[in-house]
Amino acid sequence: MSRPRWLEPLPDAALMRATDRWAIETQGIPSLELMERAGEGLAGVVADQVPSGRIVVVCGKGNNGGDGLVAASLLRKAGREVEVLGVWKDASELSEDAGAQIHRLPGAPPIPYDVARLAGAAGIVDALLGTGSTGAPRAPIAGVIEDINTARAKVVAADVPSGVDATTGEVPGAAVRAVATATFHASKPGLWIAPGKAHAGAVRVVDIGIPRGAPGDADAGLIGPGVLRDMPRRGPGSTKFTSGNVVVIGGSRGLTGAPCMAALAAMRAGAGYVTVAAPASLELSFTVRLLEAMLVGLPEDDGALDLEALQATVMAVRRADAVVLGPGLGKSPGAQALARELVQRIDVPLVIDADGLNALAGQLETVRNRPWPTVLTPHAGELGRLLEVESSEVERARLTHACAAAHRAQALVVLKGDDTLVAAPSGRVAVSRGGAPGLATAGTGDVLAGVTGAMLAKGLSHAHAACAAVFAHVRAGQLAAAPHGPDSVIASDVIASLPEALSA
Repeated sequence: MSRPRWLEPLPDAALMRATDRWAIETQGIPSLELMERAGEGLAGVVADQVPSGRIVVVCGKGNNGGDGLVAASLLRKAGREVEVLGVWKDASELSEDAGAQIHRLPGAPPIPYDVARLAGAAGIVDALLGTGSTGAPRAPIAGVIEDINTARAKVVAADVPSGVDATTGEVPGAAVRAVATATFHASKPGLWIAPGKAHAGAVRVVDIGIPRGAPGDADAGLIGPGVLRDMPRRGPGSTKFTSGNVVVIGGSRGLTGAPCMAALAAMRAGAGYVTVAAPASLELSFTVRLLEAMLVGLPEDDGALDLEALQATVMAVRRADAVVLGPGLGKSPGAQALARELVQRIDVPLVIDADGLNALAGQLETVRNRPWPTVLTPHAGELGRLLEVESSEVERARLTHACAAAHRAQALVVLKGDDTLVAAPSGRVAVSRGGAPGLATAGTGDVLAGVTGAMLAKGLSHAHAACAAVFAHVRAGQLAAAPHGPDSVIASDVIASLPEALSA
């Protein structure tokens, strides 16, 4: 997945080090100049977030501390009451550039860190650790982080909240919880990927004067609104078949809502012809809900599909442009066996969701044999079952596990969450900005699967289709929550909001 124009680059720690080195050594930009611009941007964010009251800047001994010293200087010059606390034994421990900033600091010099100094502060600047820090913070930094989190003050982080891995978003130990992060040159993956995302607060990118043209390209990027710009639209010559033919395979007794929502979402996302292939005995449940979709009744075993339905299902998808497999399929042995067989037999782009994913638990490698585009859409629990790890382990290291699954399956993996990740086998990852808490309700995953199926049926590449679906899904979730707030949103509200979400 090469980076398209609608994907805002998120350089990791290694790429940022290379970029800084290129700017300094190749472009001749003094490192102190970069630090001055970073500190200026940081001071601006602090002034916005904490417009009045005493500010405490807590500095480490690296360049992140130097950024904090610059910000402290500028805030003092602006008339703010600023105290600077240094977490070092001796100033000789500081990096060269940070040491230079001490001599430029007007007013009182930094004093040794003392937790009592945090009391009564209106704002705290976290300038302890930078993007290069990995692993759990050690003493004394870990204790300082806990003190900052305990203090009753707004916290603004310099570049990345201390304790958050800038590359992965992992939080292996103590980590600062900020209301805002001033990040330098470009945003970082760890500010948008959970659990780091929850620590970053509002993210503001500060231009520090690094010119375009730095070598290397980020493996991660933020999905932007331009992802919908190239989506095929209906025109005068369109027909229901040229608009995209989607087949949804699923449903079982007690689980008819999921395939209905996937089908409705596919239609609202622009698919011109949608069919639900489901147990024949459940036809009435579908026909009363789906006026515009077709229904293919399949052989079944007491309300659940099984291998007896294989040939009929293969026939049902023969004219499809894309297939969604799994919504409401159920966990009966027959249904799960059918799903595994269909993965190999369906010869068009395939979205595997819900019980379709559960059928592949511990068997991800079977997907890699498919010569057609495949998109897996798990939540953390489903991805854990696919990889045979606990869901808590997935949540601890979401980027790592999404990429591992994509590599093993040689398929696109859409790990759902507020930070939904679209991971490609190549290691490329697209990240959703999120911000739609209304999606935290039953059925919205089925909606996403249906929208993804529609995007594939329209002819978009599987990477573009998945990213477009994720972006539209989030936007629809936000629109659905606008009238009454996120707590009252249900999945059908999200479906109803898809036309507006896709029109922008």
